[in-house]
Amino acid sequence: MVGANGSGKSTFIRILQGIQSRDAGELKVLGLDPAIDGARIRANTGYVREDTDLGHRWMTVGRLIDHHRTYYRAWDEPYAALIAARLNIDPKRRVGQLSKGQARRVQLLLALAHRPALLLLDEPTDGLDPVIRDDALALLAEHLADTGCATLISTHLVHEIKGLADRVALIGAGRVSTEQSLDDLQASLRECRGRPPSEDWSTPADLQSQILSVDRLGLERRWILRDEAGRGVERLKQCGVSVTDVRTLSLEQTVLVLLRAETPR
Repeated sequence: MVGANGSGKSTFIRILQGIQSRDAGELKVLGLDPAIDGARIRANTGYVREDTDLGHRWMTVGRLIDHHRTYYRAWDEPYAALIAARLNIDPKRRVGQLSKGQARRVQLLLALAHRPALLLLDEPTDGLDPVIRDDALALLAEHLADTGCATLISTHLVHEIKGLADRVALIGAGRVSTEQSLDDLQASLRECRGRPPSEDWSTPADLQSQILSVDRLGLERRWILRDEAGRGVERLKQCGVSVTDVRTLSLEQTVLVLLRAETPR
């Protein structure tokens, strides 16, 4: 899930677990209704929340892990030790002394070590330094490949999900505006550069709904348009535009353009 701050991503993740009540609609998670069976869902879910408050500030990290594992019958102690080593987690350090990045590493361990059926990750790499971020992403990729668990990731760092996610949902004001595979989403937009037939030329009415942005580049213009099957570019050519370049945007650029187009100004 990708969206601006306040778009409803974290709220949705809390609703999935029965931590927060929904206002309307129907919802099933692992075949269960979170409003009725929230505890059972949480017992089979690994959750990394947006903030890094672990509570229990007086405990050591090792004591916190021991405390946490008592709630999960499927806790895998060797796997927890492996994660701690991979993420350089110090079990002797007090929770209240952890930096944001150190607390995030502990959250990842607590979410993964019982090998849950569902992972809900809310900005899971926020606060991590570049080296640990790479290690954490590699660990997540291995975990998903080994367990096949269902996973929902909420993030602002779109480039990070390319090796983890199959589909992307754009969310704004509590609603999903777009939900596609990564490849289909990236293929849905084109950047087209070209020279219009005249200085006062304007976009034809039948194309305006497809144009997401237009920039002037000297005598040329750059259009970003919804363009499945290349019909938008062909329409520009039919209108006299001398097209000089057509390219696909990166996944991150695609998401940014779509979010800007759907965000009220």
